[in-house]
Amino acid sequence: MKVLIIEDESRIAKRLERMIRAFFLNTLQTIMHAESLDDGLNMVQEEGIDILLLDLNLNGENGFKVLEKSVAKSFHTIIVSANKKEALTAFSYGVLDFVAKPFDKKRLEQALNRAVKKEEVANEGLQLLVIKKKGNIKLVKIEEVLYMQGAGVYTELCLRNGQKELHDKSLEKLAQLLPKTFIRLHKSYLVKISEINEVKVNSGSKYEAVLNDQTILPIGRTRYKHLKERMH
Repeated sequence: MKVLIIEDESRIAKRLERMIRAFFLNTLQTIMHAESLDDGLNMVQEEGIDILLLDLNLNGENGFKVLEKSVAKSFHTIIVSANKKEALTAFSYGVLDFVAKPFDKKRLEQALNRAVKKEEVANEGLQLLVIKKKGNIKLVKIEEVLYMQGAGVYTELCLRNGQKELHDKSLEKLAQLLPKTFIRLHKSYLVKISEINEVKVNSGSKYEAVLNDQTILPIGRTRYKHLKERMH
């Protein structure tokens, strides 16, 4: 596990580091700290991290500049900030959690547990998915996504206009961030429930979901019952 803290107050950064070390124990490979926006941006780009803890006010500079780049990457981002009014905006970009300052050990551990235990948090505030494209950042509205398909360590977003975009997060990690309007059909597919037109039961107990645009997606046997319950 490699963790990066971007925090301009050394006292808070040291407290976070102590709590993180106590939480991960011998599974922590590296913990890094950046005090400035520029250093944080550089480390986000260069270091292969698993979790980012990010303050939104970095010596008066806006931490959202880091957030826009970090949420497009494969790791999870946890905001640690006193700026509670920015929580909804942060969640709309797809952060895993927002830990408000002042925080205690229990609250931080709850956020870290979400990252390592793959807990789904049902982020109803998620409005955008941020992707990297040709070295730039592109915003995809969540309402434009029909379904998602796992593509190894990446996820393919299948959009209403027929286009497909590649997200650097895996399907497992995106599943943790999505609102309840999406459901896991299969180990390789997440779909917006409102896009399912019909559920077919074929011979051999094979199940399929027919979407409104006539796309056919497989349904895992263990997920069929849950899908039926959600649709009703």
